Amino acid sequence: MYVTAVGAGAAGVAAARPPSALAVGPQSAASNRHSGASKAFSVDVSVLLPHWHGLRIVGRGLQSRCKAQGQKCVWNNPFVTKLAAGFVRRRRRDVIVASSSNGRDGTVAAETRAKALRRLLASPGLHQGPACYDALSAKLVEMAGFSFSFMSGFAVSTVRLAAPDAGLISYGEMVEQGRCITAAVSIPVIGDGDTGYGNALNVKRTVKGYIQAGFAGILLEDQVTPKACGHTPGRQVIPREEAVTKIRAAIDARNESGSDIVIVARTDARQAVSLNEALWRVRAFADAGADVLFIDALASVEEMSSFRRVAPRVPKMANMLEGGGKTPILSPFQLEELGFKIVAYPLSLLGVSIHAMQDALAAIKSGRLPPPSDLPSFDTMKEIVGYPEYYKEEERYATNPTPYNRPSVPPRTSDSDGRERVTLVPDQVLGPQDINSVREQQLREGVEDAGMRVAEVMDSLSPDGMRKSFAGMWSRTLCVKITGRDGIVKLNVSIPAGFLEGLSKTIPAVAGLDLRLMLEKAEFNLRGNSESGQTLADFTDPAGDRIEVILT
Repeated sequence: MYVTAVGAGAAGVAAARPPSALAVGPQSAASNRHSGASKAFSVDVSVLLPHWHGLRIVGRGLQSRCKAQGQKCVWNNPFVTKLAAGFVRRRRRDVIVASSSNGRDGTVAAETRAKALRRLLASPGLHQGPACYDALSAKLVEMAGFSFSFMSGFAVSTVRLAAPDAGLISYGEMVEQGRCITAAVSIPVIGDGDTGYGNALNVKRTVKGYIQAGFAGILLEDQVTPKACGHTPGRQVIPREEAVTKIRAAIDARNESGSDIVIVARTDARQAVSLNEALWRVRAFADAGADVLFIDALASVEEMSSFRRVAPRVPKMANMLEGGGKTPILSPFQLEELGFKIVAYPLSLLGVSIHAMQDALAAIKSGRLPPPSDLPSFDTMKEIVGYPEYYKEEERYATNPTPYNRPSVPPRTSDSDGRERVTLVPDQVLGPQDINSVREQQLREGVEDAGMRVAEVMDSLSPDGMRKSFAGMWSRTLCVKITGRDGIVKLNVSIPAGFLEGLSKTIPAVAGLDLRLMLEKAEFNLRGNSESGQTLADFTDPAGDRIEVILT
């Protein structure tokens, strides 16, 4: 059984089987991939099916459709395009790997990020991609479960330069930032390539640099240099012919690199010229071979709907500029109904980060710290950046492994109000091997009753021993003394140690102190022999007052 795809989305044919095993007809040129040209290629599905077990369901559906029209059938619709994208690859070097047992979700094991992005574009539904600007934000996007991310030029210019996205950031800075981002995640990332940083030859260098940096896709726009940020006034675009030539140069660079990076072609002509001009340009970009089309700053739902009708086989990208852009903010369901395949949210992470930092700085300046509800615990932050994995690797390659010298991540529980609480873990936990080592060392040094001393230490570290000690500690009293810069005592009050939360509310200056942890450490270090008069905290707040917390 053969299927002939007319004007299908895949330009060439390559498979894991030898070329002789495939029946392939004439293939359309790359420049006509989306133009609906009459040239076509045929694939013998009966040969492919035994080797791609994960795609048998699609093949069976195709077989049932073919029976209605005979052994050979020709379609010119997106169904054939998606089928060809699943079975066929662009170049001989791209070998398809069987997907029967490679991943939990049935994806190809040796899949490149560009291929993963292409698979995403060929899959049903709309796919959301929050914009990242550094390795941490990209990792958070991945941890949140998103399938791809977009590196925003506006955001990168903001965090690296604290400067406008107006052509001030360079190609080298963007590539360097992109390398850090792609190294931190495994999901596909589309990089903002701005105007390509020059003419068609600069575009080729930019595309090759983004490929080497690990990007799955690159977005290129048709603004003049220096560019202006999207949704801002004063934008201008280069002539039509030059804009199309730069997209062709990008595709040439991809082919020369043997890569499969996704080319996202953007036009800013909607605001610079007119809607009709923007529609003409994206149609020309599709004919030139662009993989995804994007018109920036569409001003209404009607304009977004008209974009859908241009090159219907080519995926469309939407941009939901948060906080007051020209494009209407629509739900994912609405965007999917309008024919969009991917959507970027360029400012969400950057915007909330700026707001959170401003709030935190205002709190610190006023003599307090951000409330615990606004701060993840230190252990949570360590988990996010990979400390547990790092410790495991450190032990694996240690020349003298000491398995107890790194505390594990403290267990988490939840209070009755649902807030996360981290259980206290001593700075160093002794294991059986350490106990024996201490006992032997003391015996060699002639220390008497070594076994008894070790037993005493271990007993003090046991849950029962610590519970007894802490019970005594919470019965103690804290003296809080505040002395002004002029030497006058403003406050000198005694408060039960168990009233820690009330203390923080009564005296804002100590709100940032973890007095509970201070008490526990004091009890742990002194093993229940805490003497009156021990100073737990002594510092000067921003107002110049001296704050003393003393155990009485």
